Amino acid sequence: MRAIRLHTFGPAENLTLEETEDPAPAPGQVRIAVAASGVHLLDTAIRAGHPGPGPAPTLPTVPGREVAGVVDALGEGTDEAWLGKRVVAHLGFVPGGYAELAVTDADRLHEIPGGLDFAQAVAMIGTGRTTMGIVQFAEPGPDDVVVVPAAAGGIGTLLVQYAKNAGATVVGLAGGPEKTERVAANGADLAVDYRDPAWPEKVAAYRGEVTVVYDGVGGDIARTAVGLLAPGGSHIVFGWSAEGIHGGEPLIVEGVTEQVLGPVMLEKAGGPRPVRTLELRALAEAAAGRLVPAVHRFPLAEAAAAHRALEERGTTGKVVLEP
Repeated sequence: MRAIRLHTFGPAENLTLEETEDPAPAPGQVRIAVAASGVHLLDTAIRAGHPGPGPAPTLPTVPGREVAGVVDALGEGTDEAWLGKRVVAHLGFVPGGYAELAVTDADRLHEIPGGLDFAQAVAMIGTGRTTMGIVQFAEPGPDDVVVVPAAAGGIGTLLVQYAKNAGATVVGLAGGPEKTERVAANGADLAVDYRDPAWPEKVAAYRGEVTVVYDGVGGDIARTAVGLLAPGGSHIVFGWSAEGIHGGEPLIVEGVTEQVLGPVMLEKAGGPRPVRTLELRALAEAAAGRLVPAVHRFPLAEAAAAHRALEERGTTGKVVLEP
């Protein structure tokens, strides 16, 4: 099979397309003929040598932890009903997604709902589940004015849709006219370029005080957005990309901010398998047509270009590799 391999931690150029041996599923596993592989900002950090919350992979490695495709082989004892199914799975901390074939435990699989293509399914299993985890801390409603920084990104796109579906007034922030046009087309009531120094005044003039800020950006943008919050408003933090994935800290304002990544999000979701709970919610929203993920597609062979574009904020929506 063809796969993207990383032999040395470092720049995006270290990702190379190679021919490798086909993987075989172990007992209880399936093999997936991959049609779409998700690319996450964390993947770029791992590639650079900063593994983040999980263990560093053993080199050489095939990056990637989100895949969708068709089950083409079964391990011993795996339910035969999976063979030939269109499926999507998050591989956890096990790499192997940037490839034409990937193996995973059968209990990680979700059958892809009709109407979703493989790339959309990958988006929902990753960014979609995170979106479901975020909104459970501040469910929007008709009386809310919601600000979504980075509204052209994968999670931002879904947050705008979710808040609009709930009847909220939604302000989407993005960098540059092309991205703000996408945010407006996605349904935001007001799309504002955060590169414009007057953006806070534009937001305040449009609807006055804000009630919810869904913040994956941090830095000056978050600081300004939080300054627009009404008394009792909510600042929900799920990232701080403006500070870089390894630098800085989230903006925390006592009595206003709730940081929701990691165990806090899973505890809120509840159940014996909270990650799966959020995945099921995300796929159900997409299957019903209430959430439509934005996807930025790259050929598998251009994984390095995908990483560079993601790091340079040159993408819109979820970044996906397709063989």
